[in-house]
Amino acid sequence: MRLFRTLVCLILVAFFSGCACRTKTRAPDADNVPLAEAGQELEDINFAFDRYDLSSTAKSALAKNGDWLKENSSTSIVVEGHCDERGTREYNLVLGQKRAQAAYDYLRGLGVADSRMSTVSYGEDLPLDPRSNEVAWAKNRRAHFRVER
Repeated sequence: MRLFRTLVCLILVAFFSGCACRTKTRAPDADNVPLAEAGQELEDINFAFDRYDLSSTAKSALAKNGDWLKENSSTSIVVEGHCDERGTREYNLVLGQKRAQAAYDYLRGLGVADSRMSTVSYGEDLPLDPRSNEVAWAKNRRAHFRVER
């Protein structure tokens, strides 16, 4: 009986001392900010159907993106060109590249270095909105800015 009590006491002490351990947390370093959070500062731009020219709204968003990129000079981006589902896959890949290139060229004109940017086209392959209607298609005709370090 005495052995049983000693054993129960040891188990309880081990259990409660294990629960008393605190996990130490520390504030994240500025360099360790998740890329998703950093990229939230950059605004996507949208395009008209079958077009890759920049609207005044798109130019305004690109100006803000350019300012952010100048303030965060250690950051690089990939400009992603996207399309809606209409048209052939091949055509949409080319159109997506033209959209990405239009945004890239505008940012370069604002003083963002070529070495900090690259482009890629996803055509219709990565829709923001998978539905098949005008609202979804308008959302999917875009250039998206993915932050890299």
